[in-house]
Amino acid sequence: MAEAKTGAESIHWRLQDLYSGREDPQLRQDMDWAAAAASEFARRYRVDFTTLSAAELAQAMQDLEALRSRLARVGAYRYLSYVTHADDPLYGASLQHYQEQATQIGNQLVFFDIAWNGLAAERAEALLRAPELAHWAHLLRNWRNYAAHLRNEAEEQILAEKAVTGRSLWERLFDETLTEMRFSLRGKELSEQEVLSKLSHPDRSLRKDAAEALSQGLGTRLHTLTFCFNAVLADKALDDRLRRYPHWLADRNLANEIDDRMVEALERAVVARYPLVGRYYRLKARLLGISPLYDYDRYAPLPGSSRPYSWAECQSIVLGAFQDFSPELATIGQRFFAEGWIDAALAAGKRGGAFAHPVTPDVHPYLLVNYTGTVRDVMTVAHELGHGIHQYLAREQGFLNADTPLTTAETASVFSEMLIFERLMRNEPDADKRLALLCGKIEDTFATVFRQMAMHRFEALMHAARRSDGELSKERLAEFWMQTQEEQFAGAIQFSEGYRWWWSYIPHLIGSPGYVYAYAFGELLTLALIQRYRAEGTDFVPCYRKMLALGGSLPPVEVVAASGVRLDDPQIWDSALDYLEGMVNEAERLAENR
Repeated sequence: MAEAKTGAESIHWRLQDLYSGREDPQLRQDMDWAAAAASEFARRYRVDFTTLSAAELAQAMQDLEALRSRLARVGAYRYLSYVTHADDPLYGASLQHYQEQATQIGNQLVFFDIAWNGLAAERAEALLRAPELAHWAHLLRNWRNYAAHLRNEAEEQILAEKAVTGRSLWERLFDETLTEMRFSLRGKELSEQEVLSKLSHPDRSLRKDAAEALSQGLGTRLHTLTFCFNAVLADKALDDRLRRYPHWLADRNLANEIDDRMVEALERAVVARYPLVGRYYRLKARLLGISPLYDYDRYAPLPGSSRPYSWAECQSIVLGAFQDFSPELATIGQRFFAEGWIDAALAAGKRGGAFAHPVTPDVHPYLLVNYTGTVRDVMTVAHELGHGIHQYLAREQGFLNADTPLTTAETASVFSEMLIFERLMRNEPDADKRLALLCGKIEDTFATVFRQMAMHRFEALMHAARRSDGELSKERLAEFWMQTQEEQFAGAIQFSEGYRWWWSYIPHLIGSPGYVYAYAFGELLTLALIQRYRAEGTDFVPCYRKMLALGGSLPPVEVVAASGVRLDDPQIWDSALDYLEGMVNEAERLAENR
């Protein structure tokens, strides 16, 4: 079962762009500078905050941005070092030490949010209208949305200190548990990422064995993983109660700058189309000649369609698609490959999955993937590169305004996937291979829309149950998982016994409660953008670039409006889902003509 080389085995990122190594003295110097700057900031702005002029408040924001930017640079280095060495306790200890120091520094700045939210509405609005604060107006206005959820300064400091030794340590235990786990498959001990990659293998017996290996491996650690889930659920319930959030998702929706009704409308629209999932997987069962179709068959390639992609091919495909769309974006993307901004190799101690990590405007983002050469891996690279380019362009807004809420954060990543998919389809003359590509894209889109919404519904059930019933058993969590998974597939999938434990390896449920609906939001928004691009052609490109460059400097509705799409259009979700149904219609048509 030896794996062919892809060329990604030596692709590691250059963290020297941040610091020379884990013991670089500049790391300590930057933390010392941040500590001193925080003390000076508090001395300068605490006493007379209510009398600050617009110009003085603008200067305070500049000072705050410089301070937080320096902390973020150190934090990025500590985190990025850790995720590729999660099996080395020295890196974990360094990250923990940073988090404790950063919390102490941040606690000196807590007064600022409290003082800003304490200003009378008339006074705050007068300041926000001043031209000196134009750059900060949206950010400052958004901060005032948290007024009802802030505690007094001493309590805020306690909550911050608690987080470092509470929830964050449970997240770290979860990550390190999965990183160190090995799954026994046909005489080999595989990492989580390696065994998951086998679920896309053309050999059905290998897929089945991989699914069993994953289930059995998770079963050996369910006590620890369930305990991590319960700890995080309880911690969030406590925070929500102390901050007076009305329900478990309220803080996430506030951070995403959308109201509850928009999220509820998204959920209703997606759940109403669950029958489309069953319809597609019944088609796939016919194409594969398999009955019943099992959970480990969902991502099986169609016969004759599977081939590996080298790292060089992946780079060529991804950058070629960007070049077709925008040479400027392709040039930015090339830098990620050429200048060591990507870590793609499978390696001991490296966490699974993929992400794009922004740093500070004076450096650049970093991408992590675990590349095994599948077409799905090519799409993952495109996805993360879309994030990276988005983060790179948004740097012009400055550190505090560059970060986007999740409602728009997934847009560029999913749009990039669509560009790669359309390029592959254009360049593939063989009808069977075109069908295989189309089915692969449908499955990826379903995973982003329907699977993530099913996980969102699972998440809602477990948060509600933890708050009403207390600590949850692994069997209760499995019950919620199967309930929300089965309704998604409408009877088209047969589940293996061990699948009931697969909730236990999903990191977003631990590290970012309420995150996953943003994938469905971003995917469907992207389908609206793609339709706009097809209608307008090259005229759409500068609008799209402008949308990315705005970062988080404006509300999501205004950011998306730069592309010509109305995020507040009540028909946006149904229109995007109609487009997705059209993809299934096309797959059925191609299948009939085989």
